[in-house]
Amino acid sequence: MTRHPHVWMGLLLWSVFSQAQAAWTVNMAPGATEVSHAVFDLHMTIFWICVVIGIIVFGAMFWSMIVHRRSTGQVAAKFHESTTVEILWTVVPLLILVAMAIPATKTLINIYDSSESDIDIQVTGYQWKWHYKYLGQDVEFFSNLATPAEQIQNKATKGEHYLLEVDQPLVLPVGAKVRFLVTAADVIHSWWVPAFAVKRDAIPGFVNEAWTRVEKPGIYRGQCAELCGKDHGFMPIVVEVKSKADYETWLGERKEEAAKLKELTSKEWTLEELVARGDKVYHTTCVACHQAEGQGLPPMFPALKGSKIATGPAADHLSIVYHGKPGTAMAAFGKQLSEVDIAAVVTYERNAWGNNKGDMVTPKDVLAIKQAESQ
Repeated sequence: MTRHPHVWMGLLLWSVFSQAQAAWTVNMAPGATEVSHAVFDLHMTIFWICVVIGIIVFGAMFWSMIVHRRSTGQVAAKFHESTTVEILWTVVPLLILVAMAIPATKTLINIYDSSESDIDIQVTGYQWKWHYKYLGQDVEFFSNLATPAEQIQNKATKGEHYLLEVDQPLVLPVGAKVRFLVTAADVIHSWWVPAFAVKRDAIPGFVNEAWTRVEKPGIYRGQCAELCGKDHGFMPIVVEVKSKADYETWLGERKEEAAKLKELTSKEWTLEELVARGDKVYHTTCVACHQAEGQGLPPMFPALKGSKIATGPAADHLSIVYHGKPGTAMAAFGKQLSEVDIAAVVTYERNAWGNNKGDMVTPKDVLAIKQAESQ
């Protein structure tokens, strides 16, 4: 049996449309937490209430236009007012709003109830990375974008999680109630993980609370949702949810690493060791502003290659990295990086890109500044 060309065209269009429809979803996702499920259920409840209202209102409109049209000889009724109608259009919307308000209020109360948490984590936004501190656990770290610069510069194929991958994800145990204390160190950021239904502004000088309890292990991704500067799009959020046993193992390892890092402060470092470590720190922390070859982005982000800072006195170089430079985009890294990493990155900058000063700053030098300022 042959088919008319129009039939074949119709089948082709139907097939394409079906595939596109399967990939193109416009509804919210249910998420992976108690709160996200409640938000999704509330959204669907309000949606169907609106659908019913729309069907009734537009149905009445179209029925009136068709049945009572002038061509059938209908004559418009004449009346001045109707007490019954006025009562109905006041009472019915009121009842609808009450029906919406009850589940909405329950959901909002649940969203803001961060009491009786199992774990407290301080989340601090920086330009352009996140800092996580597990309160009472002596564990804290920065989470930086891990997408290779070659992909960002279109020199390599984009990865599956382009701009949504980090070097150190936030790690949580499954089933535990986690309270987030969200703030910022410089400008306004916003910590947003859609699967958790958590979005809180990170504002300098303020602490906003949120909480979550993730039901299934896995990796969940989010982003900064507040325009915070030129690299706003380069500070993703990655949360890895582990089983309770795996989480305890990870936490123990992080505590051991923190203890070892403190021991490294008193180690006798060589120039080569500091430069090698500084290379990694620079390309994680400094490269966004000062660029891979130290050429910077003048005038906002000056070059380090051949600069007076990187080739001048080591004490001045260390001071500006530690304290920052007020009135400029240069942040203070004294509280962001460890003594070892500050010493390493300063040493690297003084010996990279042809600067070749041949000198070094040690972790003890950084510790001396910290101790002097604490007195």
